[in-house]
Amino acid sequence: MKPVIALVGRPNVGKSTLFNRLTRSRDALVADFPGLTRDRHYGNGRVGNRPYLVIDTGGFEPVAKEGIMHAMAQQTLQAIAESDIVIFLTDARQGLSNHDHTIADTLRKSGRKIFLAVNKAEGMERAVVAADFYALGLGDPLAISSAHGDGVRQLIDHALDETFGVLEEDEDEEEFAAAPTPAELEAAAAEKISAPALPDKTVEAGKRPIKLAIVGRPNVGKSTLVNALLGEERVIAFDMPGTTRDSIYIDFERGGRDYTLIDTAGLRRRGKVFESIEKFSVVKTLQSIEDANVVVLLLDAQQDVSDQDAHIAGFILESGRALVVGINKWDNLDEYQRETIKRDLQRKLGFLSFANFHFVSALQQQGIVPLMRSVDSAYAAAMAKLSTPKLTRTLIEAVQQQQPPRRGMGRPKLRYAHQGGQNPPVVVVHGNALDNVPETYRRYLETRFRETFKLKGTPLRVEFRSSRNPYVRNDD
Repeated sequence: MKPVIALVGRPNVGKSTLFNRLTRSRDALVADFPGLTRDRHYGNGRVGNRPYLVIDTGGFEPVAKEGIMHAMAQQTLQAIAESDIVIFLTDARQGLSNHDHTIADTLRKSGRKIFLAVNKAEGMERAVVAADFYALGLGDPLAISSAHGDGVRQLIDHALDETFGVLEEDEDEEEFAAAPTPAELEAAAAEKISAPALPDKTVEAGKRPIKLAIVGRPNVGKSTLVNALLGEERVIAFDMPGTTRDSIYIDFERGGRDYTLIDTAGLRRRGKVFESIEKFSVVKTLQSIEDANVVVLLLDAQQDVSDQDAHIAGFILESGRALVVGINKWDNLDEYQRETIKRDLQRKLGFLSFANFHFVSALQQQGIVPLMRSVDSAYAAAMAKLSTPKLTRTLIEAVQQQQPPRRGMGRPKLRYAHQGGQNPPVVVVHGNALDNVPETYRRYLETRFRETFKLKGTPLRVEFRSSRNPYVRNDD
């Protein structure tokens, strides 16, 4: 599982700036718990070859007893409870304050690894800046600049090394020197996709265990579904303690197929920190999604589709995981209610059209068999091997039916395609001037490839690579 880093500090010390620096993006999943006025933001980061999750929090007022600051303090305490590492951010410009001492006292009681960072230190003598903050008693302060990236790599390396041990050095020393643009990130990702030799026919994935995560909001019936899966036609089921910090991995067999269930239904309490909030751990859910082959997103048919459901669905899509959507407690609805929830699903989760939707009752064990069939087919689609000749034929036929639009004086030329990855399947299209292919045409190709290879239940990604002109000299 990815390490979890929480950013904590008083207001306006630069936590959000550091969050954006670490995630190299301004995108974040928001945990919008009902009744709470300030949210925690979650994002993915990577330093060298080590990925992590990072949590941004609001200004921390540990002594606040009511109002908005109390709600924000609750959110921060929950982020601390979910984390492996806490980075305590202070302000070099404002210096050490009594507020910092109060936060330090609270953090010492948390049992987490605490690392002290003195932010906004650009243009200042680092040793002088850090000197006053030794009084907090949290070890050596590290002067950084979130805005400019100074010292950020050293801070994260130090925190991960001290908590999880030192890994081999890599060459990415300037990781946080400057945040790249989205276009640069996309280009970098494309360069890392390889094109292995593949057989000339589509084959299904092998019979290794399917790692299956069941995720959803509290009280949608995850535990009931887990019990239904393990209790019906159960052959093997055992817990593997210590596999992860929070999740329980359960091996079981159903219908002659082996699965590893990643149980996200239960959550270990840490000091009973705000139990009403801790029933649903966003960090735990994100980790389970990323570690799974297939995710069952369980919804409650008796409740409207919430923003949190859409956020989780979006993260599943972003992670490239195969997906099956289960709408639970279907047996308790009349026809009018069923039609209403179907319209709600189409309106709010229409971007999941690649997935199968199943209306089930985990308690009555209705609809479980077809749901598991979709799990199997989604896994097979995610792990499918796509033949290069068939991909290229599909590409050529798609272009013949509808060419990409012109840009300027020319039109992009799409020449051939091959598979660049699995789980999710990645199709790499080669040609000329492909930087000018619009997103609408990319989606058109995704649909054609999906239809040809019958890839139901998995996201599909199409990457474009433009060929280099051998007659153009590159003097750089």
